[in-house]
Amino acid sequence: MDGASEHDGTPIPPFMKEIVSSQLDVDRMDYMVRDQANTGAQIGGFDIARVLRALRVGDDGHFFVKAWGLPAIEAYLVTRYHMYHQVYFHKVNMLTQNYLVRMLARARTLAQQGELTLSPSLHKMLLDESLDAKGYASLNDAHVRVAIPDWAEHSDEMLSQYATKMMSRREFHKSLRIEALTTEMVEVVKDRIEAAVAEAGYDVESEVIYARISKRGYMPYAQGIIIEDGGDASEHSALIRSLTQPNERALIFVPEAIRDSLEQRVREWIKPTQSSLVQFE
Repeated sequence: MDGASEHDGTPIPPFMKEIVSSQLDVDRMDYMVRDQANTGAQIGGFDIARVLRALRVGDDGHFFVKAWGLPAIEAYLVTRYHMYHQVYFHKVNMLTQNYLVRMLARARTLAQQGELTLSPSLHKMLLDESLDAKGYASLNDAHVRVAIPDWAEHSDEMLSQYATKMMSRREFHKSLRIEALTTEMVEVVKDRIEAAVAEAGYDVESEVIYARISKRGYMPYAQGIIIEDGGDASEHSALIRSLTQPNERALIFVPEAIRDSLEQRVREWIKPTQSSLVQFE
């Protein structure tokens, strides 16, 4: 539907689009339940059936929620909040995402240089500039997983390093344990961090990894979660209003052998920055 208001001349009711993409779409509710089960995360939980029973279609064609369904909406949003903070934005998840992206980027470079042979599926994934929606939908994680053992044995050190980590789940980089580390602070100390890592004998390009976590909190789309009186759910619930605060922080990953010493140095380097930033809060 892609934001269109009609298809082949037939108007698309707003609620049908909201089923696919909204604050209460089926994808969000489905992946949170599955991800809780698959990760073993004991985080809140919400009653999907009650959320669905509370939904109605208004005269304007949009969904709204009956007032008695507000507690179910609160549980849903609280669960989503904690899943992002404790699962999706967990430091290990952020690190492995970086490994995966770097590994695939390196594989693509080597394939372009003729130094790595890709399977038809991976060739489509990494090199096909004209990949269409049908081709994209045919790709999945299995195509990458099958290639990882071979890539771990490849002569290219960078590709081998990331593939080995993904396969063995050992010798992961470690994050600097500095709370409230912002992207602004990282920019202040970035050059010194990289110089220190290089001085310790490590390759900066592959051994220093930066990640940024940015969560806007609960924010209504053009159509938010509307209660039957026409107001947004956040107007009816102090709990939901507390979830609207944005959250942003940065992560820096370095080799475990130098994590403790570098962490102490970074703490000293950012002290003036922290002091200067406080006055603007």
